[in-house]
Amino acid sequence: MHGGPACSPFPVRRSRRATRAHGFTLLEMLAVILLIGIAAAAVSVSVSQGLASARVRAASIELAAALRATRAQAIVKGQDQTFDVDTRAASYRAAGGKPVALPKGMRLSITSAREDQPDRHTGRIRFFPDGSSTGGHILLQRGARRWQVNVAWLTGAVSVVTS
Repeated sequence: MHGGPACSPFPVRRSRRATRAHGFTLLEMLAVILLIGIAAAAVSVSVSQGLASARVRAASIELAAALRATRAQAIVKGQDQTFDVDTRAASYRAAGGKPVALPKGMRLSITSAREDQPDRHTGRIRFFPDGSSTGGHILLQRGARRWQVNVAWLTGAVSVVTS
């Protein structure tokens, strides 16, 4: 009769690894959870910075469009039109329109002709029937993100640049 391991002349040794249960220790699980948390935090910071940049960019494009519409109104109506910027309220108002507030946390500043500044916190860019303007620069800022909207005085052309 042929026997199994019990009949073997060599004793069977069991290694420590064979008797240990297979799986992960609590310490290994905590390390993995910690790494996942760090990765998630890094991704969320990156996404939030990207969203902030997109908000500033969208606000600058909308502001530029409102400036262009004000210039077009001056040409079509054949009379001066104004574009007002309130730095204290972080808002602007195109000719004949309602004030438009910028997203929360965004700052606004304007460089324009001194005679077109009704008070310390309001700047104005005036467009004339021939398309020209008093010119100026409007700066939108949120954190480190900055966009500048330029208005050329001779042509009234509006451009947006990052600064």
